[in-house]
Amino acid sequence: MRYPDGGGLSERGRVKRESVRRQAAGWFADGVSVPEIAARLRVSQTAVYGWRQRWRAGGEDALVSKGPGGSRCRLDESRLRRLAAALDEGPAAYGFGDDQRWTLARVSDLIARLFRTRYTLVVPRTLLHRIGWSVQVPRRRPVERDEAAVTTRRREVWPAGKR
Repeated sequence: MRYPDGGGLSERGRVKRESVRRQAAGWFADGVSVPEIAARLRVSQTAVYGWRQRWRAGGEDALVSKGPGGSRCRLDESRLRRLAAALDEGPAAYGFGDDQRWTLARVSDLIARLFRTRYTLVVPRTLLHRIGWSVQVPRRRPVERDEAAVTTRRREVWPAGKR
């Protein structure tokens, strides 16, 4: 399963699940009991009862996969490439000041500017992951970082605090 890559099952996973449902449909026609089908396919009886109900209402065609779940992304592949290019330019290129970090709020604002599409803060995180960006790891260390102070803290202050 590929939940981080857009949610739900892959195409291969959907085909596999559909073949399981079609196999169950053949057994429905043969009169095999629901508990027996569930045991053979190693699925829950509740799922098999649901499949049987759909099979009775619409035949084997009612068990066909409905495709990927959820709503479609409002940004197509070309827009995602444009977003990646804009992110590579850095926040300063879009007027976010000297702080060179992309936050989810900034990415959401950038998407609104570029594509006139508003998202909550959850969606930009998914889009960043889809185009290969991590929202957790900064690319570079902060400019303000004082290596001498960090070394001193690690050698002297930290061990004293552990005691």
